[in-house]
Amino acid sequence: MDLATILGIIAGGAFIAIAILMGGSFSQFIDGPSVLIVFGGGLAATLIRFPLSGVLSAFKIGGKIAFVHKKVDPRELIDNIAEMSDIVRRSGPLGLETIELDEPNLKKGAQFIADGYDSTFIRESMELARDQFLTRLQEGQRVFKSLGDAAPAFGMIGTLVGLVQLLANMDDPGAIGPAMAVALLTTLYGAVLANLVCLPIADKLSAKLDVEEINQTLIIDGIMSVREGKSPALIREMLTAYLPENQADEELAEAA
Repeated sequence: MDLATILGIIAGGAFIAIAILMGGSFSQFIDGPSVLIVFGGGLAATLIRFPLSGVLSAFKIGGKIAFVHKKVDPRELIDNIAEMSDIVRRSGPLGLETIELDEPNLKKGAQFIADGYDSTFIRESMELARDQFLTRLQEGQRVFKSLGDAAPAFGMIGTLVGLVQLLANMDDPGAIGPAMAVALLTTLYGAVLANLVCLPIADKLSAKLDVEEINQTLIIDGIMSVREGKSPALIREMLTAYLPENQADEELAEAA
């Protein structure tokens, strides 16, 4: 579970709520028309830009990455791959059928080796799985970025709607208050939705995309090295190139 995302959203919402309560009633900041304009308009604009299946998939993967994402340590991946190499050298490829692995693509690669598939098939299959996963992450990032861009824009549209209603009812003092509420609250809703939810999740998906591209390529190269029968020590030395310099030095020192 990604506590940073959960704590960030809760803390941001709490600070806004406290500021509201310190200055008045929370009910003053609840307005149905403003919600329709910002949330409904932002979702509609996103559906125009992307297919429905892409939007639904983006919400699913965005929620998964933002709230239940478990960070994968590349050093742990290297340890797993080195262990796989040691098992293959001692027990043969079938020995990989008993190994327990958490990373799905690494587990799939181990099964490919155990089943005796040739190197070309393994590489092509794993590269396809990597590319499809990265594409889903990229699509999710684009959808949340689109929502983050649309929310403030529809907040401004709501402000214009409220101002038109206000100016059209200047002779009716009772209508000025609701119209002004629409004018101001839509801007507030749009800013909060964009800056507290959509854009942070889009940035998190973008960061995840960069990390996963490295990790998945590491896994593919590691699996191919195991398939080719290279020694655990050589595999460790080769795969440390994917680590930051300080971690690479630590990994080589531990392996020595």
